[in-house]
Amino acid sequence: MTDPNRLAILVGGGPAPGINSVIGAATIRACVSGIPVLGIRDGFSALMRGDTSKVRPLDIEAVSRIHFRGGSCLGTARANPTKDPALLDATVESLKRLGVSRLITIGGDDTAFSALRLAEHSKGALRVVHVPKTIDNDLDLPEWIPTFGYQTARHVGTGIVRDLLVDAQTTSRWYFVVAMGRKAGHLALGIGKAAGATLTLIPEEFPAGQVPLATMVDTLAGAIIKRLAYGRPDGVAVLAEGLVERIDPEELAQHGDVERDEHDHIRLAEIDFGRIIKARVSERLKSFGIKSTIVSKDIGYELRCTDPIPFDMEYTRDLGYCAAKYLLEGGSGAMVTIQQGKFKPIKFADMLDPETGRTRVRMVDVDTEYYKIARRYMLRLRRDDFADPAEVQKYAAVTHITSEQFKEQLEYLVKDEAPPLAFGF
Repeated sequence: MTDPNRLAILVGGGPAPGINSVIGAATIRACVSGIPVLGIRDGFSALMRGDTSKVRPLDIEAVSRIHFRGGSCLGTARANPTKDPALLDATVESLKRLGVSRLITIGGDDTAFSALRLAEHSKGALRVVHVPKTIDNDLDLPEWIPTFGYQTARHVGTGIVRDLLVDAQTTSRWYFVVAMGRKAGHLALGIGKAAGATLTLIPEEFPAGQVPLATMVDTLAGAIIKRLAYGRPDGVAVLAEGLVERIDPEELAQHGDVERDEHDHIRLAEIDFGRIIKARVSERLKSFGIKSTIVSKDIGYELRCTDPIPFDMEYTRDLGYCAAKYLLEGGSGAMVTIQQGKFKPIKFADMLDPETGRTRVRMVDVDTEYYKIARRYMLRLRRDDFADPAEVQKYAAVTHITSEQFKEQLEYLVKDEAPPLAFGF
């Protein structure tokens, strides 16, 4: 007879360093309490089809050292059981047949939303807890608490950009590095700031709503022009892939079909944003009589499954332990967080955006000194550049147009620039 007290673990969304640490710690905590643990392969994808074959038992011996490794020993998938009540019915029924009364989901905002709806749909038959995972760092956790995997991804991404900065200077070229981040610019900004990239573009720096691709193009072209004016033909720009979602889909469609995933998000990985922006910036520079070598590079896949750094190893073991303990003590319907060293569950209902009904997304706050300092270190056109006739003349000379023409074409970029920090610089 199937044990009706089993605890199951599954992973949804994209990979992030530390998944195995959560799985290992949660399994060990449940096993020492005598609770059998099942690992469910590939998220909700089989369960929501009524398939209960994609499972395997987990025990202490199997998981005791998996926290050192990246990837997910249970795989992952973006399957979305909330698209149809029948899929939720099938998922609840599949877990019931497996004897599962407790479920730990590991994932980002979409998996969190699926966990919320699953807990509601089970009408109390299933206790569910969610562990926040994403290298995008965009789940709405309390301030300055990272999602697990972000710090490792930033660490590895910083190393890549550091090396590209050396290559750019050596070969007199520019790199446009597109960093993962479906909506928010946390990862791009974190990498760019730590590595000292020439500049970083994130969606949050632009006014709400759609942003013309030409504005992004001019921002990058302006940085290249300014750099050339000071004798440097090289640089590295870090771009958040979430910029794509701020561009009119019809404008994107001119560069190829726009595909969407199971959660109706644009498949950013299928849009070669680096290639598109590289081509457009090259065309813009050519209109000024400037030839610049630009190389586009996406980083993200090489960050998602790398081995976690000690921060994420420790952090995720704590999260996994707390997730299992919370369920075993009767908790449900919450996301696990560690705040000031203490476990604090955030109820699913408190994670929802009342306007969208979806889990809230944490964006970069561009009104903080964290962002403003990063912005001041970037080399890009600024308001004070246009206030100095000598500077404008210097840039105009690079572009082979008059100072007035230069201002007419590019001064619009700085009209919404934030004022300087209160303490200067």
